[in-house]
Amino acid sequence: MLVQRHSRADRLFLHGVRAVGYLTFVLVASIGVFLALQAKPTLSHYGLGFFTEQRWLPSQDIVGIAAVLVGTIEVALIALIIALPLAIGTALFITDWAPPALRPTLVRAVDLMAAVPGIVFGLWVLLFIQPHAAHVSHWLSAHFGWIPFFYVHTDVDYPIWNQAPGYAAYQGSAFIAAIAVSMMIFPMATSVMREVFAEAPAGEKEAAIALGATRWAMVRKVVLPFGRSGIVGGSMLALGRALGETISVVLIINQAFHIKVNVLESGTATISSMIAIGYKEATPAQLSALLTCGFVLFVMTLAVNTLASRIVARSRSGAGTEL
Repeated sequence: MLVQRHSRADRLFLHGVRAVGYLTFVLVASIGVFLALQAKPTLSHYGLGFFTEQRWLPSQDIVGIAAVLVGTIEVALIALIIALPLAIGTALFITDWAPPALRPTLVRAVDLMAAVPGIVFGLWVLLFIQPHAAHVSHWLSAHFGWIPFFYVHTDVDYPIWNQAPGYAAYQGSAFIAAIAVSMMIFPMATSVMREVFAEAPAGEKEAAIALGATRWAMVRKVVLPFGRSGIVGGSMLALGRALGETISVVLIINQAFHIKVNVLESGTATISSMIAIGYKEATPAQLSALLTCGFVLFVMTLAVNTLASRIVARSRSGAGTEL
């Protein structure tokens, strides 16, 4: 009978890692409990109306997160739509097209993007990208304004449109804020997808090439089916990050507390940006309302990240893949 024995170093490492895991769980649980306790007075006072009211006027006892909740989801989803194709393409290029000598450099470059502070992306989009993004918004509004998402309440036929009084309507929108957020979630999504794509069975990839398939056909028939769960998991992890992004959104959007589906039009609000702007001068009642918003965002992010982690774990174990 074989008995597994760990060396002293292995036992110390095992207990150390286990302690860090327990400590992380305790910290996250403590944050959740703290936010829940601080949010209890606000939720008890407003009830379900807290989730349906659009206006945010704590000084008048009118508090609701319907508008900021919709704005948070809009910015996160648009950012995901922008970042997802870039992440998939970059991950596939690194694993299946890039020369082997170049791959480590590309991996380091993508990972380095994750270390860039959010304020850098926010300023970059605010100062350099927004003027060009406004042209894109104007074009979409002029040609697809019959779709509510692309409609902007201004004169799109003004002769010199970017000098029209309504030009400001294209700035500070959910769309432009999402561009900054997409650059922040792109490295995370790319890293997860790259790791999953790299685990695709080499034998089946080589067999597809040997049978005459092109590299793109091999990617479509072998790599992408194997990495399907990784794509979903990486996207959801990126979505969890996008939901809580703060500083880059604060720099770009114009705060507006009403539900609007016009994502190209100026004015929206997200939970994290509202907390960042309002907490400094908040009264105790207002602070409780802001912490309630934080609790809602905490629950949303925790749920998305937990589900994403399970999906990524399944993909890495090979479960749920059909080859």
